[in-house]
Amino acid sequence: MELKAKRNHRYIVFKIDGQQVVVEKVGGQAETHDDFANSLPPNECRYAVFDYDFTTNENVQKSKIFFVAWSPETARVRSKMLYASSKDRFRREFDGVQVELQATDPSEMSLDTFVCRAL
Repeated sequence: MELKAKRNHRYIVFKIDGQQVVVEKVGGQAETHDDFANSLPPNECRYAVFDYDFTTNENVQKSKIFFVAWSPETARVRSKMLYASSKDRFRREFDGVQVELQATDPSEMSLDTFVCRAL
């Protein structure tokens, strides 16, 4: 799946439904990091991609595509195992992902985390 060329969406959240991974939510370009973080359910696993725009220390505008594996500690064990075992295969479907992030707690999804990982 090509993400970098079109850049029509700020983020896409995916869930496993039966035997396939399906799109659950798409965030438009005007949506923010907070909108993205709030779109991830607190007790269920998800995959997501996030198009993060930022300014470097040299004042240069850049963008990086993040792949996020969201696996909260409160999710069911079976769900965490399913998402963990499918992650690498699903991740390979994306062309243009530059940063991979595994998060189990909302603090690991903070804007500061994205800033640190992007630079």
